[in-house]
Amino acid sequence: MKGRNRIQWYSVALLAFCLTACQVKRPKDVLPDAKMENVLYDYHIAKAMGEEVPYNESYKRLLYIESVFKKHGITQANFDSSMVWFARNPEVLTKIYEKINLRLKAERDGINHLIAIRDNKPKESLPGDSIDVWAWQHIYQLTGMPLDNKLIFNLPSDTNFHARDTLQWKVRFRFYNGTPDSLYAPLMAMKIRYENDSIINNLLKIKETGVKTISLFADTLGKIKEVSGFIYYPMQKTSQPLLIDHISLMRYHATDSIAHAAKDSVQENTDKLEMENIKQEPVEMRSVDMIEQDNGTNLRRENLRPRPTLRNTDKPIRQLDPK
Repeated sequence: MKGRNRIQWYSVALLAFCLTACQVKRPKDVLPDAKMENVLYDYHIAKAMGEEVPYNESYKRLLYIESVFKKHGITQANFDSSMVWFARNPEVLTKIYEKINLRLKAERDGINHLIAIRDNKPKESLPGDSIDVWAWQHIYQLTGMPLDNKLIFNLPSDTNFHARDTLQWKVRFRFYNGTPDSLYAPLMAMKIRYENDSIINNLLKIKETGVKTISLFADTLGKIKEVSGFIYYPMQKTSQPLLIDHISLMRYHATDSIAHAAKDSVQENTDKLEMENIKQEPVEMRSVDMIEQDNGTNLRRENLRPRPTLRNTDKPIRQLDPK
């Protein structure tokens, strides 16, 4: 019995010795993982900054690197010797760089968000085949009064927009006190401008409560430059607020099924508008593409022929404030 216990004790001791022997020995002058992560994070930012320095000011690149070593209380020799050891132990270095990449990505997203706020533009949209790129709040109330009678958006494209993308703007309209007279019905319009300055657009007159959709796409016009649109609610004979909610702006990357579905949707909306225009006499339709003083108000107006198109204008559209 004692012999068996002695054998077990020797086995445990041998196993412990083997585990200790297999561990990677780290010299005392090699930086710990956590500190090396912080040093490499600042080091790569300094290197990136140095690449932007003009050739005649190349000395600043060295100053950037030296500032990193000074910040962390190390020398170039400490850094170099540590990098030699980490290079010989790639599994440790790989884990460090995984953490660094996450930090750099978070930093980049934060910077992009600040730039978007500065330029009054939404930040870059998410990648994916079916993404809601609406960057503002999802519920508004319009009263028809000046300065409270329109919703305008302008969304510049980014690297996640592709040629032949379909944009589908969907909004739910809710009238509090019945439906408005057709003369004072809200207008919903959207257009896509491409990099070659081609434009496709559509316009709907909203006559009843419910979800309304505009879908636009083009197969041959190339890259999208920007997507814009508006909802305009004329002043009513009697006070009748309009609630618009459940707002989404879906971007679909082109596939045959989606493209044909979008095309059918656009054609259906166009056919409905044409039938309405045939049945109704021409009326004054108020748009938001031009500014004209009208009885002391700042209402933007333009006489349009009753057809489902927007006016092509190079004047900038006031954008919504991003989140």
